[in-house]
Amino acid sequence: MKLFTGNRPFTGSDRSRSARRAVAAASMAAALAVPVTAATATAAPAAIPPGLSCDTGKHAIDDYTGFALCRNNGSQTQTFWVHLVCGWSPDVDGEHVTLRPGESGQSTAHCAGLGTGIGEIHVRP
Repeated sequence: MKLFTGNRPFTGSDRSRSARRAVAAASMAAALAVPVTAATATAAPAAIPPGLSCDTGKHAIDDYTGFALCRNNGSQTQTFWVHLVCGWSPDVDGEHVTLRPGESGQSTAHCAGLGTGIGEIHVRP
């Protein structure tokens, strides 16, 4: 009777299995090394409505909250709001802000925490 001692001969199929595992591990490491920012790269924001001068951005400590701070440089009352493209989560719009000539105001919005955060920020008329 031959007892199993835990050692067995190294065969050709073991070599190919080891090679396949090494290739799979290297592929996984390469995939994980791609920076997350590559998947959420931002495109150029849409044009700002005429008569408004706006600054847009992300909140200083919350990458899921975006804003549009605008000033009405025109001669007519204007309404605007911020629109956030939120990656894997649904896009969101901020509150509508109405500005008389010479006034400034801010619209903010927040992407869902389950997504990838803000991909783009637009100002909508």
